[in-house]
Amino acid sequence: MKSVIGLIFFSISVACQSYGATVNESVYIFSDSLDLSTGDKMPYTTFSSSPLYTEMNARIELQVGDVLDLWVVNFDSVVHEFQIQGETGVFSIPVNDSINVVQTFTTAGAYIYLDPMNFPQNAYMGLAGMIVVKDHAHSSFYWNIKEHSDSWNYTIAAGGSVNWASYYPNYFTINGKGSPNINADPAARVTGSVGDTLIIYAVNTGQSIHPLHFHGYHVDIIHSSRSPQHVGRSKDSQGIYPFESVVFRLVPDKEGEYPVHDHNLVATTGGNLYPLGMFLTMLITP
Repeated sequence: MKSVIGLIFFSISVACQSYGATVNESVYIFSDSLDLSTGDKMPYTTFSSSPLYTEMNARIELQVGDVLDLWVVNFDSVVHEFQIQGETGVFSIPVNDSINVVQTFTTAGAYIYLDPMNFPQNAYMGLAGMIVVKDHAHSSFYWNIKEHSDSWNYTIAAGGSVNWASYYPNYFTINGKGSPNINADPAARVTGSVGDTLIIYAVNTGQSIHPLHFHGYHVDIIHSSRSPQHVGRSKDSQGIYPFESVVFRLVPDKEGEYPVHDHNLVATTGGNLYPLGMFLTMLITP
């Protein structure tokens, strides 16, 4: 009799389990400009989170098992495309039109969405963002890493062509910001207390390898889209390849303020203006 009751209870429990919610999101394609730390601007294009242009690509956050119901609206003057890397096919979006993408995410990690048209041109101009799929409730931080050659942005925006074999970037950003403005972004600057579990989602949507160096702490790699064999390693430096996503876990063992920066010197100096490039700090309290 007990086994029958147990079986009935188990069946009810399974039937009542939640298999994820439907998350409704919209992003909007705009071409405008990116404000640089030097005070200059350069042409830039983003998947904005609102019907008004924003410099930072929209970040979409889900839980494992959620269904993403996403509308992508093209407010630019040219046709664009949309794809979630490794998850969907390619969708074409005419001018002043939209497409609907419905995708279920069953694996935790960071995913890159982008415009693959004329790759890497449109993604280089800014059209690449992050989808985060969580299986935890820890404090989280988000780094969308990019780099640019400002003269190339002007050339591409004017309809010209570039030679990718001679690419030499001079501006380096996280979430569309260079140092020191990166630290003003609470989504990027890592903050917490000793003993906290902090999760950092990093995607490289640029065209260069970015070897990130964590001062003061080691981090555990808990996800890598390119090198799953790296999962479980504890490191203070990790290279992130173009269009790779990596998720780090940090459990600080001491208080203090410590930098994180690209180990490639030019990416930190941002064209010889130290520290105008890919540089932020982690602030850990007792």
